[in-house]
Order: sequence, then structure tokens, then C-alpha cells
Amino acid sequence: MPVLSIDAESETGIPKSLCDELPSETMEELEHTCPHPLSTTAAPAPFAVETSCQCKAPHERLTITQARVGTPADRPVRVYADGIFDVFHSGHARALMQAKNLFPNSYLLVGVCSDELTHKYKGFTVMNETERYEALRHCRYVDEIITDAPWTLTPEFLEKHKIDFVAHDDIPYSSAGSDDVYKHIKEAGMFVPTQRTEGISTSDIITRIVRDYDVYARRNLQRGYTAKELNVSFINEKKYRFQNQVDKMKEKVKNVEEKSKEFVYKVEEKSHDLIQKWEEKSREFIGNFLELFGPDGAWQMFQERSGRMIQALSPRQSPTSSPTRDRSPSRSPSPILPWMLNKSPPSSPKGASASISSMSEGDEDEK
Repeated sequence: MPVLSIDAESETGIPKSLCDELPSETMEELEHTCPHPLSTTAAPAPFAVETSCQCKAPHERLTITQARVGTPADRPVRVYADGIFDVFHSGHARALMQAKNLFPNSYLLVGVCSDELTHKYKGFTVMNETERYEALRHCRYVDEIITDAPWTLTPEFLEKHKIDFVAHDDIPYSSAGSDDVYKHIKEAGMFVPTQRTEGISTSDIITRIVRDYDVYARRNLQRGYTAKELNVSFINEKKYRFQNQVDKMKEKVKNVEEKSKEFVYKVEEKSHDLIQKWEEKSREFIGNFLELFGPDGAWQMFQERSGRMIQALSPRQSPTSSPTRDRSPSRSPSPILPWMLNKSPPSSPKGASASISSMSEGDEDEK
């Protein structure tokens, strides 16, 4: 395909010298009427049969430099990306995002291979072709869907859809007896590489499902699918259902344990609060008690003031007798002598001694 250099002074992308030689009627017919990139996400991308390019202007393939510099609004760069897109995932979406953003003004066509070709060259798919078409239609980077895309791109196919560039990862794709089905596209200078997303692929997803087959079989049985729909034998069905019952019991026990832990935690939290409040109240009570009944408390002061008031209000009593000397309790009272009763002292020492002797005789008679 010849390469056409777009004249900056020409609005149609045709050399100005050629435009001057063409009549006005021809110029109107040569205006580009290719579909423009989608400007809304309110509707899915159309199929190629619904919006085939009817542009009558000659489609001259652009160079990489021309595409990167930018093209007129009515002449978008038509980029083609193809694939199986089974179990559509983020890796597919990222590849299409890269293809869409290769150039400033891009129109992304996505070719999806049919079930017949895919089963022949690659293997059985999880999703059928209709499901895969619909998955691609609802990707926001896609402007047009080409159904039943060829496994190997031919010049006729590229010309029919007016494709400027083909976007795919740069890893050689060996299939259909070829070491790289994109080899002729690369040699023609129409290949633009994209980067694969590591860690995600359709094969990886299917491997996970196969690896955890029992888990997903039990999951779907629990959700109401029959053993026949899951292609599960009678014995395996009973085994899976028993395992589901065991898992339910484990889940109940786990829930009880979690609730018990939650209850214990709440009790501990409330106990801590109660102990803290009790300590605060006890401190307050002890402080109030000491303030009232302590050495310097209000009660002691009240007693002292009451005693003072009682002493102030009660009169003092006068003494009834003269004070006496203290007597020793071991000292016996002095004997009363007879002459003391007569109130007259003895006239002589002899009389005194006689009286004393008579008192002693009297005492002996009493004995």
C-alpha cells in the first residue's frame, strides 16, 4: 500500500496539487466520511456490519510519524486489535486501552474470532462467541466490533476495514503453522506493540477454577445447581453436601466463639468501668469521712465548740468546806484518850499513865 504524505494546507488530506486539478464535484465525493471515535459511554460499541465505513475518499495508509503528529478530525487513525477475549478481564481491558491511546486521534476496531476458529486453533472456550462479542462491546475503549475475525490477517481484510495499524503485544504468536501470525504485519510497518499485564490471563483464571474444583462445585450445589448441571456423580454430590453441612456447623461454632469473645470483652470493659467508678467513689467517701471525723475535721471542731459553749453557759459552784490536807490511807486515826473526853488534861504525868493503863485493861477484858 503506498504511503501518502498529508499536506498541512489541505483540509481533506489530499495533496494540494491534486486538489487543484480535481473538479469540485469530485472533491465533495472524496471527503472523508469514516465513523468518528465514540464520544459517549451511554451506548455499547456498534458492530462493523452496522457501521461499515462507506467513505469514498481513497484510503491511503498513514506512517507512524503522521499518526503521532495528529490527523484531521474527519480522518482518525484506524487501529485494529484482535483476540479471543475469553473470560474478559483487566488484562484485556488494559491492552485495548493502550491500543486506543497509541495516537492522538484513534478509532479502535476490535476483531473477535468465532467459536469455530478458536476451538480449531486454540481450544475450547468458557464463553461462547456471542458472550465474547457482548463483553467487548461494553468496553469503553472500543469504537467498533468486527465479528468472526480471521485468525491470520489478509490484505483483503485490511483493505476492507481500512486499517492503518495493528496493535498487539510483541511476543511472537505461533499458530496455524506459522512461527508468528503477525510477521507479515511487522514487515509491512503496520505493527504497533502493546504491553502485556503480568499476573492475569484467561489461562490463569481457568487454572484457579480447575485447581479449586471441589470448592466451586460445593458452592454451586449450595446455591441451587443440580448435580447433573455440574456434571457431578451421585457419590460426589453426597460428599459435597455433607462437607457443606460440616462447614455450616464450623461456621456456627465460629460465630458462637466470636459472639462469646465479644460478650466477654464487653463484660470486661463494663467491669473495668465499674471498678474505676467504685475506686473514685471510695476515694471520695474516704475523703469526706476524714474531712468530717478526722483530727482537724468538722466533728472535732463541733465538739470543742460545744464544750466551750456548755462551760460558758453553766455557773461555777462555791466550795462548801475549807480545803483539807491530804491524809495517808495507811495511817490509822489517833486514839481518843479518856482525858480527851473529859475535856481536861491530866494534872500530872502519873495520872496520864494511870489512864492509859486503865484503857489497856479495858481492852484485855474485851478480848
